Amino acid sequence: MAYRKVVLAEGEIYHTLNRGVGGTGIFLDGRDYQRFIEAMVYYQLQNPPAGFAQFRSNRERYPINDKKKLVEILVYCLMPTHFHFGLKQLSSDGISLFIKRLLDSHARYFNTRHSRKGHLFEGNFKAVRVETDEQLLHLSRYIHLNPITDFLVKDLKEYPYSSYLEYLGLAKTQIVDRDFVLSFFKTPKVYEEFVLSQVDYQRKLKEIERLLLE
Repeated sequence: MAYRKVVLAEGEIYHTLNRGVGGTGIFLDGRDYQRFIEAMVYYQLQNPPAGFAQFRSNRERYPINDKKKLVEILVYCLMPTHFHFGLKQLSSDGISLFIKRLLDSHARYFNTRHSRKGHLFEGNFKAVRVETDEQLLHLSRYIHLNPITDFLVKDLKEYPYSSYLEYLGLAKTQIVDRDFVLSFFKTPKVYEEFVLSQVDYQRKLKEIERLLLE
């Protein structure tokens, strides 16, 4: 897939997203989601030793000797047809390279597994700079609320494909750097209350958006 180079500033945080072409599903089952999560952790690295499929098949042959990162993942949510990241760019062109590697890898895997051909993702990802701490807090809430906004679950704790459970201390994974966002809240429970306080409002915004697009 061809990508237009997106120039982003080193050290800045961006809301980054992309979706399947024409609303195509990019995750069809738990296996698809889990592989993508593993790949996004792997492709954070500046110098991954091989393609992700090769690495998974023979980890001893491709040891990770350099753990320097292109990006820091602060928050994420994977949805059936799209994904959201809050990413901090740690090196020049880090976000663009991270997204290219990740989406190319997932598209090859997805098309092979599901006997599909052609592009899976829209050509260019979107990236919007987060300008203030307050914006970052609201972004983390917006991203985490996606599954409940789209009525995929009634309880966010039932959704395993986002960083929400990690923020609440309910997941053993250490995929995201949650410390900065949580530093604004006394406890993870207070953060949970912050997120859930806007469920109805975000659903109303989603409905307005849908009506405007029809």
